[in-house]
Amino acid sequence: MWMQKPLLTASSNTGVAAVPLSQGTEVIQEKKSYELNADYLSCDGKPSASAQAMVIARRLDSGGVEGTAIPLLANHFLVQFDPSQKIYHYDVNISPRPSKEIARMIKRKLVEDNSDILSGALPVFDGRKNLYSPTEFQDDKLEFFVSLPIAARKCLPGEDVVSVLEKQKNKIFKVNIRLASKLSGEDLHSYLKEEENGKPLPQDYLHALDVVLRESPTESCIPVGRSLYTSSMGEVKDVGGGAVGLRGFFQSLRPTKQGLSLNVDFCVTAFHESIGIIPYLQKSCHFLRDLSRRKNRGLMEEERREVEKALKNIKVFVCHRETDQRYRVYSLTDDVTENLKFRDRKGKDLMLVDYFRDNYNHDIQFRNLPCLQISRSKPCYLPMELCMVCEGQKFLGKLSDEQTARLLKMGCQRPGERKDIIKGVVEGEFGPTRGCYANQFKLQISRDMTRLCGRVLQPPKLKLGDGGHVRDITPNRHDRQWNLINSHVAEGSKIRRWALISFGGTPEQRSCIPKFINQLSSRCEQLGIALNKNTIISPLFHQIQLLNNVNTLECELRRIHEAASGNLQLLMCIMERRHRGYADLKRIAETCIGVVTQCCLYSNLTKLTSQFLANLALKINAKLGGCNVAFYNTLPCQIPRIFSEDDPVIFMGADVTHPHPLDDFSPSVVAVVGTANWPAANKYICRISSQTHRQEIIEKLDEMVGELLEEFYSELHRLPGRIIFFRDGVSETQFYKVLKQELQSIQAACLRFPGYKPSITFVVVQKRHHTRLFRDEKNSYSDENIPPGTVVDTVITHPREFDFYLCSHWGMKGTSRPTHYHVLWDDNHFKSDELQKLIHNLCYTFARCTKPVSLVPPAYYAHLAAYRGRLYLERSDSTPRPTLFRSAPLQTAPLPKLRDGVKKLMFYC
Repeated sequence: MWMQKPLLTASSNTGVAAVPLSQGTEVIQEKKSYELNADYLSCDGKPSASAQAMVIARRLDSGGVEGTAIPLLANHFLVQFDPSQKIYHYDVNISPRPSKEIARMIKRKLVEDNSDILSGALPVFDGRKNLYSPTEFQDDKLEFFVSLPIAARKCLPGEDVVSVLEKQKNKIFKVNIRLASKLSGEDLHSYLKEEENGKPLPQDYLHALDVVLRESPTESCIPVGRSLYTSSMGEVKDVGGGAVGLRGFFQSLRPTKQGLSLNVDFCVTAFHESIGIIPYLQKSCHFLRDLSRRKNRGLMEEERREVEKALKNIKVFVCHRETDQRYRVYSLTDDVTENLKFRDRKGKDLMLVDYFRDNYNHDIQFRNLPCLQISRSKPCYLPMELCMVCEGQKFLGKLSDEQTARLLKMGCQRPGERKDIIKGVVEGEFGPTRGCYANQFKLQISRDMTRLCGRVLQPPKLKLGDGGHVRDITPNRHDRQWNLINSHVAEGSKIRRWALISFGGTPEQRSCIPKFINQLSSRCEQLGIALNKNTIISPLFHQIQLLNNVNTLECELRRIHEAASGNLQLLMCIMERRHRGYADLKRIAETCIGVVTQCCLYSNLTKLTSQFLANLALKINAKLGGCNVAFYNTLPCQIPRIFSEDDPVIFMGADVTHPHPLDDFSPSVVAVVGTANWPAANKYICRISSQTHRQEIIEKLDEMVGELLEEFYSELHRLPGRIIFFRDGVSETQFYKVLKQELQSIQAACLRFPGYKPSITFVVVQKRHHTRLFRDEKNSYSDENIPPGTVVDTVITHPREFDFYLCSHWGMKGTSRPTHYHVLWDDNHFKSDELQKLIHNLCYTFARCTKPVSLVPPAYYAHLAAYRGRLYLERSDSTPRPTLFRSAPLQTAPLPKLRDGVKKLMFYC
């Protein structure tokens, strides 16, 4: 128990020629070590004497036993391999460097024409540098010249003639192949058999097998990451805005307790629609919908930015002549098409419109639009009307709410339907079981889903407020929801000073405000929340355009705050519709003024249902320091071996949110939250910070954790004896790096307090995975989702490490996705049942709803807080930064600091 006061510190003929090079000797691959040195440092910052190697935590038992057994199917397919099968890994270098698509064409042509030199093997290729063969080639070093039918093209306006002629010669590719290593399956076999030989997972052999199983599908599908998409799986659907939805499947090879497992899942994503640039802009930019009728239309500066944003990085081809050439759009020309000129090979200046009329008999129609700039470093441009969007490009733009809804509907299948789709993929003509590659490498893939036995955990008994007729409840409904009829929240806040401001709305909608205030205060009273029936000042009504003017908006919010003598607790904001000024409103309120806001739409006020008012009241209560629900039996009663009333525990959650894929300058945003009460452990304080663009490792974690520990001490007058840390958003490839750097940061934060060394448990939380669980029942329940509380920690989990899948929520639509929890470090020595029970029960304490959520609340709150930090960067009056040519390193813009009036509250929930 830590009670000391903390001390603060700071088209042509195709052909291949093969040239054997010198004989090579066997290349032995160097084994990678994942042992990482990490200890608590001593107070002087030096490593302590008790240094120990950092390795990922192992499970202390064979799995949990609590709960009711339930038979399940998992979308994992057993893969059997021959440990004696060697795989020969070759490094491939292709010059000039081609795209992945061209590289695969080169590989196919090379294999077809050089069977003897390649020892009759059918090697597989990852499209970049790695080639894997089941047999050894005749020579360790080979050189090939591959000629592909890439059509020639004419010089484009602004291009140098010589460079174009040079590019035309690049139909011949030089391919150098060198033996990199000989991989054996024995180490993988031993690892899966859980033989304690101290060797890490042989990632190279596993990766090679993964490439083998992807080779056949890649030949007929569009690869995007680990997923493959094809129109053979269903009709391509228009989702609006120049995007179409395409169905596909995900596949990944994983080590599990049952052996090698191929995880196959159904997925949907958006692609750019392959149409002309002009109709594409008509679909993607609402202000250009009438462009085909207004051919003389130009672009305002703001419109030009929107068009450039919509087209940047899209690949296009031209339709005024025959060519296979593809171009990437880097930007738009500064001048409009009518004014553009270039210098021809004789040094004569030509107008672009004249060039296309004289050479292609095409009269440019949209002369007041800019051209597409298709070179990163020099002027080289194409008229928009002559360009088409290339097929098979993943949509990189930010999807609108409507597009997202249509895409989700495409991928929203009930469990029975999703299960049938997955089985169809595995057995289908484009799936991983087809083709000859698996047989070449002696792989056998089961066509049956994995059968296993899960367990359904019982819901916790919940404590409600003492003022209601119902003071405790156990959510026993099939969906585990509960209601607050005749109940009070566990701890109601008192809101005496609040105001209401309206943005937009019709006169009829505005007339509903008095009724809304009356009914909201009445519903709050029914729930044990004291909301003053009168606002501190009369409701204020403004046009929605006020949200467009940041300075005026700030002045108005300050005026309201001053009218409440600088002591305003809540500002209720009613909006006509969603507006980008929402971000400014939140930033000004929380970082400039220090007041909690609650926003809602007029459309929700037209029908003031009891459920809507209750949900609103729950959010307001949580934001202002109240508590909606608590455990009837505290955590020390639930897990007495680990927790104690006298030894407080802090639960922390952390998440990093990155900017949009097309944004190459905005910083990433980090949020860390931590509980500030014990044993209830349901009130979270947050810290938000910006960091280096797309940096996943949290850079200032020691500072943020240190501040949260100080807040914990100020509330409880002691430091927590245990830290349970939930980290969201980490992929498996980053586990070791995150464990090494972030665990050390947490330990460094603890060293701010002399002699303080709490027990730390570090758990990674993953929602973006593709494991799905289905009921294995031949009855009416077979098409229902698995029940809340379903946990799986056998068969499909890691063969050695401490992980499990937990579905804590009820899936109303589609197929439930369980959350994957992976323990990286555990000083507290949790047993499987203890940690699973802890996380499952915590999911019932999320403040915003009366049902268990799918994600453990510390991680959920961190996600919400990180999103709020992202909003602070989105000023509606800011001008986008040019990113085509970057001359200096990116500077991380700091986030504005939270005001004292909100920094200890759950304003972000």
